[in-house]
Amino acid sequence: MSSLTVLYACLFYAATAILVGGLAYKIRDYARTPAPLKIPTTPAPTTNTGVVLRMVREVGLFESLFKSNKWIWLFGYLFHGALALVLMRHFRYFTEPVWFWVSWIQPFGTYAGFAMLAGLGGLWARRFLVDRVRYITTPSDHLMLLLLILIGMSGLMMRFVSHTDIVAVKSFFLGLMTFHWQPLPSDAPLLIHLALVALLMIVFPLSKLLHAP
Repeated sequence: MSSLTVLYACLFYAATAILVGGLAYKIRDYARTPAPLKIPTTPAPTTNTGVVLRMVREVGLFESLFKSNKWIWLFGYLFHGALALVLMRHFRYFTEPVWFWVSWIQPFGTYAGFAMLAGLGGLWARRFLVDRVRYITTPSDHLMLLLLILIGMSGLMMRFVSHTDIVAVKSFFLGLMTFHWQPLPSDAPLLIHLALVALLMIVFPLSKLLHAP
């Protein structure tokens, strides 16, 4: 077992623990925070069904964002939709046999990476080109966007420029899940991509990317 495999195995165990633990803490903290005042935002639904439907529209369609700013909605929806497709495509590295719908979306997931980068590019450009947004933008905002873009670019590089042994990559991650470690390929783009993903997992519960206080 190479030291590289051990290093990345430990890195992903730690990143997963931080991600899960951080999200659990945030959810617990939010659930325990008292909300003594109910302040409805009009026009607000008055029934439970209405509340559920509104939440579905907000989570699935970004309805309020669409009403307030069409350009931000376009780039934001493009990024989130493409990211969801890319993540689902990556399920093939964690399932054996691969689920039928994961196999079906593989071609779409490949090119969703380009859409994800386009969405991120638009969102990042907004932080430079819009005065009021540039004023409230912090260095961490730029770093988070840069991290996401680098993850997308390194992933596309492995797909179209510098190929890696995806069978070995799948064996590595299946081995992590069953605690039977398998060798990890030593290709530079792969190592960069995985290191960036692990970094994202670590900072996600602590950053604005969580979209929660």
